[in-house]
Amino acid sequence: MKKKLTVGILAHVDAGKTTLSEALLYLSGRIRQMGRVDHKNTYLDTNAVERERGITIFSKQARFSWKSCEFILLDTPGHVDFSAETERTLALLDYAILVVSATDGVQNHTRTLWQLLEFYKVPTFLFVNKTDLAIRLKEDLTDELAKKLSPQCVAFFEDDTRDRRDERLAMLREDFLEAFLAGDGIAEAELANAVASRRLFPCLFGSALRMTGVEFLLDTVVDLTLPPIYGDGTFGAKVYKIAYQGNTRLTYMKITSGKLTARDELRYLSADGKRAVEKVSQLRLYSGERFEQVESAEAGEICAVIGLTQTYVGQGLGAETDTRPPIMEPVLAYAILLPTDCDPVLYFPKLKVLEEEEPSLHLCWNEELRQIEARLMGEVQIDLIRRMIAERFGIVCELGAGKILYQERIAKKAIGIGHFEPLRHYAEVQLLMEPQPKGTGLIFDTRLPENSLDLNWQRLILSHLYEKTHRGTLTGAALTDTKITLVAGKAHLKHTEGGDFREATLRAVRQGLMRAGCDLLEPYYRFRLELPAPYVGRAMADLQTRAAEFEVEIADEEQTVICGRAPVATLHDYTREVISYTRGQGRLTCTPDGYDLCHNADEVIKNTAYNPEADLENTPHSVFCAHGAGVVIPWNEVEEHKHLTANISLTPSETVLPKPRGLAQKYDLSDEELEAIMLREFGPIKRRRYSEPRVNSAEQNSKRPHKKTTVKNNRMIIVDGYNVIYAWDDLREIADFSLEKARESLMDILSNYVAFTKTDLTLVFDAYLVKDGTGSDFMHDGYRVVYTKEDQTADTFIEQMMHELGPDYSIRVVTGDRLLQFSAVHAGVLRMTAKEFLDEITAVGNEITEFVRKLAENQS
Repeated sequence: MKKKLTVGILAHVDAGKTTLSEALLYLSGRIRQMGRVDHKNTYLDTNAVERERGITIFSKQARFSWKSCEFILLDTPGHVDFSAETERTLALLDYAILVVSATDGVQNHTRTLWQLLEFYKVPTFLFVNKTDLAIRLKEDLTDELAKKLSPQCVAFFEDDTRDRRDERLAMLREDFLEAFLAGDGIAEAELANAVASRRLFPCLFGSALRMTGVEFLLDTVVDLTLPPIYGDGTFGAKVYKIAYQGNTRLTYMKITSGKLTARDELRYLSADGKRAVEKVSQLRLYSGERFEQVESAEAGEICAVIGLTQTYVGQGLGAETDTRPPIMEPVLAYAILLPTDCDPVLYFPKLKVLEEEEPSLHLCWNEELRQIEARLMGEVQIDLIRRMIAERFGIVCELGAGKILYQERIAKKAIGIGHFEPLRHYAEVQLLMEPQPKGTGLIFDTRLPENSLDLNWQRLILSHLYEKTHRGTLTGAALTDTKITLVAGKAHLKHTEGGDFREATLRAVRQGLMRAGCDLLEPYYRFRLELPAPYVGRAMADLQTRAAEFEVEIADEEQTVICGRAPVATLHDYTREVISYTRGQGRLTCTPDGYDLCHNADEVIKNTAYNPEADLENTPHSVFCAHGAGVVIPWNEVEEHKHLTANISLTPSETVLPKPRGLAQKYDLSDEELEAIMLREFGPIKRRRYSEPRVNSAEQNSKRPHKKTTVKNNRMIIVDGYNVIYAWDDLREIADFSLEKARESLMDILSNYVAFTKTDLTLVFDAYLVKDGTGSDFMHDGYRVVYTKEDQTADTFIEQMMHELGPDYSIRVVTGDRLLQFSAVHAGVLRMTAKEFLDEITAVGNEITEFVRKLAENQS
């Protein structure tokens, strides 16, 4: 049976991604003639805007076979304006091919795509395209990929011998080195496992237009991939695209488990939370614009379903959960100016249909200005939305000038109080509001016991927090990077209704923002400016006036490359100016880089002229009852009238524990000095792979009074979580992008280790800087995970465990912290560095792989 793979092709714009897709389809025999972007006849780019601009806008799928493998190829947009469309496909992929232009090298958007692939844990091959045009050596290109993307990028040359290839691979991993030195060669199965676990990224070279290196790419993908494993029980699917053919609505989805058959009945929740029960009327398997109608689709298949009218992009059906929203967010808002005879109120619901097909358009209604707004990433989307409205509704519309989408974040920790008590109503809510790191978004939580406020009221308060887009107090922009925790609440047994808590909750949010104040945030671009040397002075002067931070990356007599970061407000219209003063020789590429403090906050606030107290939809004032009637109390006087007092300290504790690594740096001990001290004080340490209890020999027992010998049968490993994460290269790279993902990856690795070795293990994460943190202690896949409390370091917790369990357990402590290692030796506990533990984990992983291989051979 052939293995079936869903493979996505990703690239920076103009890297040759669509040309490579054409080459793969042509080589496999799927198409008879290879299309070209400049000829506007490619197999997958069929939209009019796509062919005119020569870019991919909508993700398309194609099917072909090569040797023992069936491919579902997903061609994704390369332009940064459609990054969200690309990101939505990543959750579907088994493998990815990242295309890099040999002439341009690694661009900003290439790095962004790499981070997304890392975030979604997609195994990746790299194809360096346009090598026929580049003057750089392949070895230099490989070094650039290894430096800017990952050290695990290794070149695979078509004319290589196996020994030369294995020699390069041997420098990557110890098990590869051992196999190479033994003369056995590195097995293809080992390489496939390394690729699947993102421990190896093969880099291949060629020219898609000249059809060089494409066949070798296909052979390598077939040889170094593993068949994906899907569930075969309950039906599950991920919706990634909605499209219309005339009046027919198509829901594109990937089946992730079970099976879907025509005429099956699906039950799901629509985007507005309503229950829907609909029958699948038709299943289609698309390849380009052509499709094949089938009766059923198995797990791993991507199909278009007819009959579902309320599905939405990112939805999980059956056993699947919804896909997280794309990380890339629009940063510009444009007013859609309809003809005078078109009522915006009536046309808004119709235009929302377009958002189903292209969710990155983000259409919304501005009640204050009574107009429809589209939130977009850039100018290419402007042309697209004009075309879509004209084709679908026959309306010629214009888009107003783009305005920046600012955001706000609470400036400091505060408690917001909301009270709603008109006659025969009652509710009071107190919320702890805290600023969070960049990119966190909004977090809602509760810290109230049930005996203080019934659980149903707490859930209602949280639902009211989730349902509304909260606005800041400086410009009325959307609130972000703030944690809101319910810390106090009160209801009346007779007079409280659900709406009362909604009023109190929203007033508490606004009152907290008014008390603490807000910081204004604006979107930033990370840019790369390439231009001839004579224009560098002009470019630097422009960038300085545009509040940019930059540095010269490459400078020679002909070409200069300037990289940096600048606000979107100052840089979004700079491309035309660059083209103008360089006479078409300059190129500016920009990639969204999140939100940061606004460079001209005072000016923006003044121009906006927003009055938070006059915003009746978001009032900060509370309503109290006096003399049988409701009385509005201004937000700055609510503290004096509140009925509850939350036992929360808003000032940081004066006692701040020093970082353990800071103590080590204070004493400035090298590894050699620390080892010498330990040897002098405690003697040499004899390490075993698994610690064994020491039992007195018969000779020793005969020379002393008889004592009962205690054998330590209980073995325990204590792991310093963050120390291991930042000591292991793979986990450190993940942590640079997402610390949460790094923790999850470490926990997954330890799950396999514990299940195979039957070891008693405790994983400790340091949370001593988390304000008001209560810590947590739970079991995960058979081992214990501990998050320490506020003002408690992981080192302190581990030392306490060592002393408490020492008499009854044979303990090993995994850490790179020198002081903790010293304490371990002093307590008679075996210490192990993170590097040594990684070697042991790797060895156990190899044993698991070998066990699975032998099991498969026996079954076959």
